[in-house]
Amino acid sequence: MTQQSDCIEKKVLLRAPLERVWEAISDSTRFGSWFGVAFDGPFVEGSRLFGRITPTTVDAKVAKAQEPYAGALFEIAVDRIEPKRLFSFYWHPFAVDPAFDYASEPMTRVAFALEPAPDGTTLTLTESGFDRIFAERRAKAFEMNEGGWAAQMTLIEKYLAKTA
Repeated sequence: MTQQSDCIEKKVLLRAPLERVWEAISDSTRFGSWFGVAFDGPFVEGSRLFGRITPTTVDAKVAKAQEPYAGALFEIAVDRIEPKRLFSFYWHPFAVDPAFDYASEPMTRVAFALEPAPDGTTLTLTESGFDRIFAERRAKAFEMNEGGWAAQMTLIEKYLAKTA
């Protein structure tokens, strides 16, 4: 796990075949189910999408923690889709204050990289670019996303176990 100010990295061995993990991260509806968001369309390289936070369907405790943010709208810009290998997008990290205009702030890049493993699939999540975030928001955005991605790695595991 990377412990620097610009980058968050999480790695997990998912006990599911590469194809199923790929579907869970590259299909906007499946992604939304475990992550806790409803997107307004499919993930298409180069597209911009809006998502509304809708609590996860795979863990009641995490869903309860997401509840205060339910309905919050955020934007992503799909960066790269390399089937069964890489899915990445840009977004504004911890963009939950409806009174703040995030449009003038740089986005961070979130990348999901997949590798086949003997017992399933290794997923490496990397979010980078925090050093470009406005100084007054940077530490909080990093802290919240560090914890958020740790929770999300558990959620994707639970999602894959439930849909096996």
